[in-house]
Amino acid sequence: MLHGKKVIVVMPAFNAEKTLLATYNEVPKDIVDQIILVDDASSDATAAVAERLGLTVFIHDKNLGYGGNQKTCYSQAVAAGADIVVMTHPDYQYTPKLITAMSAMIASGEFDVVLGSRILGVGALSGGMPRYKYISNRFLTFVQNLLLGHKLSEYHTGYRAFSREALLKLPILENSNDFVFDNEMLAQAIFFHLRIGEISCPTKYFPEASSISFKRSVKYGLGVLWTCIRFILHKRGLKRFRVFAEDGHVIQPSDGH
Repeated sequence: MLHGKKVIVVMPAFNAEKTLLATYNEVPKDIVDQIILVDDASSDATAAVAERLGLTVFIHDKNLGYGGNQKTCYSQAVAAGADIVVMTHPDYQYTPKLITAMSAMIASGEFDVVLGSRILGVGALSGGMPRYKYISNRFLTFVQNLLLGHKLSEYHTGYRAFSREALLKLPILENSNDFVFDNEMLAQAIFFHLRIGEISCPTKYFPEASSISFKRSVKYGLGVLWTCIRFILHKRGLKRFRVFAEDGHVIQPSDGH
């Protein structure tokens, strides 16, 4: 608990057996009430390691993709009564030590969404981020700030915290099951006027840390631009998209699939 609010950490996992323990060890147990790991049909012992550590584990019978994994993560966290949900990857790329700070920003009532930014500060490249990813991150972020009328240091971090109210408001079940899910979710947060805060976050790139290929990165970049186009068209009333619709499919408090 933090300021009387239940804090749940969710981990969308795929073949994270080698890095899960290191990630778990840095989770601040004094404020985190529960850790939920969703195993997206891993081929290694991710689920077994998670169960030994006492995590709440859900296993997909088939791989649903990064976005599909997060849909289960957030649905289960809401069903478990979370007031604050922090999503961190079990690949140890982001340090869980910042969970307390990110949760506090939500608990303060000043923010609905908090991002752990790899770009604030100077740690991205020194942490091993490939230069082409850094350049594409900066370019896409510049374009999105311009098109979405907002200002964030980056839109592409996988380290995020949400209030319960935010998760119940955003139609995230309409989003892609692929990597662009993250970006769609932030575009939705801006569209629905949620308050977004950022905190500087160091990052680590190493062989065991998950990272998408150059080809998948290009696909992701195109998906980001398409998200911006849909945002503009919907906002101007030129075309309707359910990812930005008031009646879009949202998580229900009783969801837990």
